[in-house]
Amino acid sequence: MTAETPWEEWDHILKIDPDKELPDGITYGDLCATGTDAIEVGGTMGITEENMEAVVDACAEHDVPLYQEPSSPDVVIDNRALEGYLIPTVFNAGSPFWITGAHKEWVRIDNGLDWDRTATEAYIVMNPDADVATYTEADCDLDADDVAAYAEVAERMFGQEIVYVEYSGMLGDEDIVDAASGAVDDATLFYGGGIHDYDSAYSMAQYADVIVVGDLAHDEGVDAVRETVEAANDA
Repeated sequence: MTAETPWEEWDHILKIDPDKELPDGITYGDLCATGTDAIEVGGTMGITEENMEAVVDACAEHDVPLYQEPSSPDVVIDNRALEGYLIPTVFNAGSPFWITGAHKEWVRIDNGLDWDRTATEAYIVMNPDADVATYTEADCDLDADDVAAYAEVAERMFGQEIVYVEYSGMLGDEDIVDAASGAVDDATLFYGGGIHDYDSAYSMAQYADVIVVGDLAHDEGVDAVRETVEAANDA
């Protein structure tokens, strides 16, 4: 049976932050060749149209699906190398701007928005020290039942195809990720945060459908990322 969405077939996403440097001697082409299922270009701070374009253009010649994850409407780029756009909506945000407000602004200023290439990610932000938590004023004081409820609300009430448990900057609680996994039926569960080697990748890939690896590419480089791809495929 053919998957209805590309991410149903994925195990691993490499997220590249345009505001961060790569390790010496590492190219975007090297990262594209790690075996990751897709590359997501995005970040929270310091993101501009120019640095988004630079990373997408650098990855475009390589055979790996490219998606933009814009942090705000003013950094969205129109680049045909992109397979599409994955748009965060932060379900536990303290400000409604990060649930629907930013999205309304994007639609208002872009009458030609390509809906066929646009999907949303129902974020549940869990690390209070992360930039994304500060930026969105997220309520991160959540237990497993809370996270499971958010995941169920995202899928059942709001029809979200992706639920994303985000611990950006730290490795998450396996029980919480497991609870989110048990709460969704058809939605694809993404997990991101603190994955730094084979074991940490494998531990989260047991529960999440897709693991998202980001800082590791900027901090350690290709071999470390490749280990996490192997773990995601093994889980």
